[in-house]
Amino acid sequence: MRLRNISGARDAIAESPLVVHEPESLKGRWQERFGNDHPIRIEIGMGKGKFIHELAGRNPRINYIGIEKYSSVLLRGLQKMEAEPCSNLLFIRMDAEEIGEIFAPEEVDRIYLNFSDPWPKDRHAKRRLPSREFLERYDKILKKDGVLEFKTDNRALFDFALEELPAAGWEALKVTFDLHHEEEMMRDNVMTEYEEKFSSQGNPIYKYIIKR
Repeated sequence: MRLRNISGARDAIAESPLVVHEPESLKGRWQERFGNDHPIRIEIGMGKGKFIHELAGRNPRINYIGIEKYSSVLLRGLQKMEAEPCSNLLFIRMDAEEIGEIFAPEEVDRIYLNFSDPWPKDRHAKRRLPSREFLERYDKILKKDGVLEFKTDNRALFDFALEELPAAGWEALKVTFDLHHEEEMMRDNVMTEYEEKFSSQGNPIYKYIIKR
């Protein structure tokens, strides 16, 4: 369940130097913003930020951008950064549908989707982050040799995501229906808050890595 109404969240985000408030102005210039030529990787729907914050700490020569729609959730990510700063991590509060307005063609090295909203009703399929509509958006910003990684505990959403690949012109490099028992894919795995919760309950975690 997402938190949506923490008092003062919008004000805290508006005042934070860790949040890019006019990200469209940096389209094609994100490396300038970070002050280096390191690869750019993004997490769409970062939640409370555990995953991307830990990745940034592990990989100081990669630039990370966490994207989150809800202010009260993004606030948790900011709080983590205040406690443990990472110079290679920034945040954006925005709707993922606008992703093509924020990044230039081939500006992004890798995309992460973790435990995305399943939008279970058929009429909302286009809103699912691994849908063919969103894959088309990712195709425009991802480097030609870039990859997308998706994790979920929702089997119906994962089956949908796999079915979308051929029509969207993507192919799976790796697929698992039980991530935590897949030694190779678990080697560098970073868990999200949801992943810790669901896996501790014995629920399988599904994951794919895909490319065009």
